[in-house]
Amino acid sequence: MRCPFCGHPDTQVKDSRPAEDGNAIRRRRQCPSCAARFTTFERVQLRELTVSKKSGRRVPFDREKLSRSIQLAAQKRNIEADRIEQMISGIVRQLESSGETDITSDRVGELVMEALKSVDSVAYVRYASVYKDFHRVEDFREFIKDEHLGGGKNAQGDKKK
Repeated sequence: MRCPFCGHPDTQVKDSRPAEDGNAIRRRRQCPSCAARFTTFERVQLRELTVSKKSGRRVPFDREKLSRSIQLAAQKRNIEADRIEQMISGIVRQLESSGETDITSDRVGELVMEALKSVDSVAYVRYASVYKDFHRVEDFREFIKDEHLGGGKNAQGDKKK
């Protein structure tokens, strides 16, 4: 593996351990040239996925983009990083095991919404506001009403005080 700091073509693995509930291997590496340390993850990829956008454009599936969008929705929420990583891995597994190599951006969005809804209602509404392109406060109200999220409980599921 090439060093991301100095570009040296070979780095040494200092430590390996399972990550993401055994779905990946986390490796700590060190560059013999500049002594920099960094982490890599090795995951099984069942098939190459292509995402068809609403505009008709087709782009390679990007796990990092999926991760960024979920992390943005979950920002400042009390959701453990491991839980977010499990959610991302679960979505990717569902997509890869579907048998399809060409997936729609709508399918990805629906899977993210399903996952977020079961974890944190505020993150769910945040993601939905971008995914469903909310423009008005009324869009939020209607969504929350339709999804039965406004039933006298706060985002954590505790009764209001």
